[in-house]
Amino acid sequence: MEWNMRELVYYAAVSLDGHLASPDGAFDAFSLEGDHMADLARFADAIPTAGADHLGIAQDRSCFDTVLMGWNTYAVGLGVPGGESPYRHLRQIVFSRNHTGAGENLTVTDDDPVDVVRSLKDEAGSSIWLCGGGNLATQLADEIDRIVFKRHPIVFGGGIPAFAPNAYSPRRFDLVDTKAFTSGVEVVEYARSR
Repeated sequence: MEWNMRELVYYAAVSLDGHLASPDGAFDAFSLEGDHMADLARFADAIPTAGADHLGIAQDRSCFDTVLMGWNTYAVGLGVPGGESPYRHLRQIVFSRNHTGAGENLTVTDDDPVDVVRSLKDEAGSSIWLCGGGNLATQLADEIDRIVFKRHPIVFGGGIPAFAPNAYSPRRFDLVDTKAFTSGVEVVEYARSR
Protein backbone atom coordinates (compact mmCIF):
# COMPACT_ATOMS: atom_id res chain seq x y z
CA MET A 1 0.00 0.00 0.00
CA GLU A 2 1.55 3.24 -1.14
CA TRP A 3 0.26 6.39 0.50
CA ASN A 4 2.01 9.62 -0.36
CA MET A 5 2.01 11.43 2.97
CA ARG A 6 1.21 10.97 6.62
CA GLU A 7 -2.53 10.52 6.28
CA LEU A 8 -5.41 10.07 8.68
CA VAL A 9 -6.99 6.77 7.63
CA TYR A 10 -10.38 5.71 8.95
CA TYR A 11 -10.09 1.91 8.87
CA ALA A 12 -12.99 -0.02 10.37
CA ALA A 13 -15.45 -2.87 9.95
CA VAL A 14 -18.99 -1.70 9.10
CA SER A 15 -22.34 -3.32 8.43
CA LEU A 16 -24.17 -2.85 5.13
CA ASP A 17 -26.20 -0.12 6.80
CA GLY A 18 -23.08 1.74 7.93
CA HIS A 19 -22.78 0.78 11.59
CA LEU A 20 -19.66 -0.04 13.60
CA ALA A 21 -21.67 -1.97 16.17
CA SER A 22 -25.20 -3.16 16.86
CA PRO A 23 -27.75 -1.21 18.95
CA ASP A 24 -26.41 -2.87 22.12
CA GLY A 25 -22.82 -1.94 21.19
CA ALA A 26 -21.81 -5.45 20.14
CA PHE A 27 -19.59 -5.98 17.13
CA ASP A 28 -19.23 -9.77 17.35
CA ALA A 29 -21.54 -10.26 14.35
CA PHE A 30 -18.62 -9.30 12.11
CA SER A 31 -17.19 -12.52 10.73
CA LEU A 32 -13.69 -13.51 11.78
CA GLU A 33 -13.67 -16.48 9.42
CA GLY A 34 -13.49 -16.58 5.66
CA ASP A 35 -11.22 -15.64 2.81
CA HIS A 36 -11.38 -11.93 3.71
CA MET A 37 -9.21 -12.64 6.75
CA ALA A 38 -6.16 -13.00 4.46
CA ASP A 39 -6.49 -9.27 3.71
CA LEU A 40 -5.63 -8.51 7.36
CA ALA A 41 -1.93 -8.83 6.58
CA ARG A 42 -2.21 -5.68 4.47
CA PHE A 43 -3.19 -3.82 7.65
CA ALA A 44 -1.13 -5.84 10.14
CA ASP A 45 -0.50 -2.76 12.28
CA ALA A 46 -4.28 -2.58 12.98
CA ILE A 47 -4.35 -5.98 14.70
CA PRO A 48 -4.15 -5.89 18.51
CA THR A 49 -0.55 -6.59 19.52
CA ALA A 50 -1.34 -9.76 21.49
CA GLY A 51 -3.41 -11.15 18.60
CA ALA A 52 -0.66 -10.52 16.06
CA ASP A 53 1.90 -12.11 18.39
CA HIS A 54 -0.32 -15.18 18.77
CA LEU A 55 -0.81 -15.47 15.00
CA GLY A 56 2.87 -14.83 14.22
CA ILE A 57 2.05 -11.71 12.20
CA ALA A 58 4.85 -9.14 12.04
CA GLN A 59 3.93 -5.54 12.86
CA ASP A 60 6.55 -3.15 11.53
CA ARG A 61 4.56 0.11 11.79
CA SER A 62 4.93 0.66 8.03
CA CYS A 63 1.19 1.11 7.60
CA PHE A 64 0.29 2.88 10.86
CA ASP A 65 2.42 4.13 13.74
CA THR A 66 -0.36 5.86 15.68
CA VAL A 67 -3.93 4.87 16.52
CA LEU A 68 -6.72 7.21 17.64
CA MET A 69 -9.75 6.02 19.58
CA GLY A 70 -12.68 7.49 21.41
CA TRP A 71 -13.15 6.26 24.97
CA ASN A 72 -16.02 3.89 24.13
CA THR A 73 -13.94 2.17 21.44
CA TYR A 74 -11.00 1.86 23.81
CA ALA A 75 -13.16 0.64 26.71
CA VAL A 76 -14.30 -2.44 24.74
CA GLY A 77 -10.97 -4.12 25.56
CA LEU A 78 -10.78 -3.16 29.22
CA GLY A 79 -10.96 -6.23 31.40
CA VAL A 80 -9.44 -8.41 28.68
CA PRO A 81 -5.79 -9.41 29.23
CA GLY A 82 -3.70 -6.79 27.43
CA GLY A 83 -6.78 -4.62 26.89
CA GLU A 84 -5.36 -1.67 28.81
CA SER A 85 -2.87 -1.18 25.97
CA PRO A 86 -4.34 -3.11 23.02
CA TYR A 87 -2.04 -1.71 20.33
CA ARG A 88 1.13 -1.34 22.38
CA HIS A 89 3.23 -1.57 19.21
CA LEU A 90 1.69 1.81 18.20
CA ARG A 91 1.37 5.20 19.85
CA GLN A 92 -2.20 5.05 21.18
CA ILE A 93 -4.19 8.23 21.80
CA VAL A 94 -7.58 7.89 23.47
CA PHE A 95 -9.87 10.93 23.56
CA SER A 96 -12.07 11.44 26.59
CA ARG A 97 -13.43 14.41 28.51
CA ASN A 98 -14.39 12.24 31.49
CA HIS A 99 -11.64 9.64 31.91
CA THR A 100 -7.93 9.66 32.59
CA GLY A 101 -5.30 7.02 32.39
CA ALA A 102 -2.15 5.90 30.69
CA GLY A 103 -0.51 2.65 29.73
CA GLU A 104 2.30 1.30 27.59
CA ASN A 105 2.45 3.70 24.60
CA LEU A 106 -1.04 4.93 25.59
CA THR A 107 -2.26 8.40 26.47
CA VAL A 108 -5.77 9.48 27.42
CA THR A 109 -6.37 13.14 26.60
CA ASP A 110 -9.10 15.73 26.50
CA ASP A 111 -7.22 17.77 23.88
CA ASP A 112 -9.11 18.83 20.77
CA PRO A 113 -8.89 15.88 18.32
CA VAL A 114 -8.48 18.21 15.32
CA ASP A 115 -5.51 19.96 16.93
CA VAL A 116 -3.95 16.62 17.83
CA VAL A 117 -4.34 15.26 14.29
CA ARG A 118 -2.92 18.39 12.69
CA SER A 119 0.08 18.19 14.99
CA LEU A 120 0.55 14.48 14.21
CA LYS A 121 0.40 15.15 10.47
CA ASP A 122 3.29 17.59 10.86
CA GLU A 123 5.48 14.81 12.26
CA ALA A 124 7.43 12.29 10.22
CA GLY A 125 6.08 8.76 10.28
CA SER A 126 3.57 6.32 8.90
CA SER A 127 -0.12 7.00 8.57
CA ILE A 128 -2.44 7.63 11.51
CA TRP A 129 -5.20 5.10 12.07
CA LEU A 130 -8.60 6.36 13.15
CA CYS A 131 -9.96 3.23 14.83
CA GLY A 132 -13.29 4.68 15.98
CA GLY A 133 -15.86 5.53 16.95
CA GLY A 134 -18.49 7.48 15.09
CA ASN A 135 -18.41 10.57 17.29
CA LEU A 136 -14.65 10.90 16.92
CA ALA A 137 -14.89 10.30 13.16
CA THR A 138 -17.45 13.09 12.91
CA GLN A 139 -15.19 15.49 14.82
CA LEU A 140 -12.32 14.60 12.48
CA ALA A 141 -14.32 14.47 9.23
CA ASP A 142 -12.39 17.35 7.67
CA GLU A 143 -9.05 15.73 8.58
CA ILE A 144 -9.77 12.24 7.19
CA ASP A 145 -7.67 11.63 4.07
CA ARG A 146 -8.65 8.04 3.39
CA ILE A 147 -11.47 5.67 4.37
CA VAL A 148 -11.02 1.90 4.28
CA PHE A 149 -14.17 0.03 5.30
CA LYS A 150 -14.51 -3.73 5.62
CA ARG A 151 -18.20 -3.99 4.69
CA HIS A 152 -19.75 -7.12 6.14
CA PRO A 153 -22.94 -8.67 4.71
CA ILE A 154 -25.05 -7.94 7.78
CA VAL A 155 -27.59 -5.27 8.68
CA PHE A 156 -27.79 -4.04 12.27
CA GLY A 157 -30.82 -1.79 11.77
CA GLY A 158 -29.33 0.72 14.18
CA GLY A 159 -26.43 1.01 16.54
CA ILE A 160 -23.21 2.97 16.44
CA PRO A 161 -22.93 4.68 13.04
CA ALA A 162 -19.60 5.09 11.26
CA PHE A 163 -20.26 8.83 11.44
CA ALA A 164 -22.47 10.34 14.13
CA PRO A 165 -25.34 12.52 12.89
CA ASN A 166 -24.19 16.09 12.49
CA ALA A 167 -25.11 19.11 10.40
CA TYR A 168 -22.10 19.52 8.15
CA SER A 169 -21.41 19.95 4.48
CA PRO A 170 -20.95 16.80 2.41
CA ARG A 171 -17.37 15.65 1.86
CA ARG A 172 -16.44 13.93 -1.38
CA PHE A 173 -14.24 10.83 -1.50
CA ASP A 174 -13.12 8.99 -4.64
CA LEU A 175 -13.13 5.20 -4.90
CA VAL A 176 -9.53 3.94 -4.99
CA ASP A 177 -9.92 0.19 -4.63
CA THR A 178 -12.46 -2.50 -3.87
CA LYS A 179 -11.91 -6.17 -3.09
CA ALA A 180 -14.80 -8.60 -2.89
CA PHE A 181 -14.42 -11.91 -1.07
CA THR A 182 -16.50 -15.08 -1.27
CA SER A 183 -17.27 -14.60 2.43
CA GLY A 184 -19.45 -11.68 1.32
CA VAL A 185 -17.10 -9.14 2.89
CA GLU A 186 -16.00 -6.30 0.65
CA VAL A 187 -13.03 -4.05 1.45
CA VAL A 188 -13.54 -0.62 -0.08
CA GLU A 189 -11.01 2.19 -0.07
CA TYR A 190 -11.70 5.86 -0.74
CA ALA A 191 -9.39 8.88 -0.87
CA ARG A 192 -10.54 12.42 -0.20
CA SER A 193 -11.23 14.33 -3.42
CA ARG A 194 -8.66 17.09 -3.80
